[in-house]
Amino acid sequence: MTTSRRPECTVPFVEVSITEFDLACLPETGAVFDRLLALRPARVVVDLSGCRHIDAAAIGLLLDVHRQLVRTGGVLALREPNPRIARILQAAHLDQILPVHAGDAPSAAGEAAPPPAVAEGPSSGGPARPDAAPRQPAYGRATVTVRS
Repeated sequence: MTTSRRPECTVPFVEVSITEFDLACLPETGAVFDRLLALRPARVVVDLSGCRHIDAAAIGLLLDVHRQLVRTGGVLALREPNPRIARILQAAHLDQILPVHAGDAPSAAGEAAPPPAVAEGPSSGGPARPDAAPRQPAYGRATVTVRS
């Protein structure tokens, strides 16, 4: 008996914008990362431009996501941390493990990334629509965008 196996779906690029990144919001943020890792992305960029605080628990989550991506051939990068967060990342030596971009990170093709389609968080239940206006996700701490 032959069992047909469905090919795994992969997404070339996922961007996560985080505004709060500490122990208090770790369950929600971890759930977002779990969902996006299930897509087997080739590249994940965490936009920290709107984030004012990061703690050791958040750094641990970033390292865990990095390890999981490396296992599947993916890459995790950080974008636009403010100077205070950049110093924290340097003190934790995270900047030696992950690429940290001061400005817009290039897309997987190396060009400027197009405007993102917004994929709402765990409570949306639906796929991203390119024509949809960006909305705040139900949990209010992270916005996930998927670019193809």
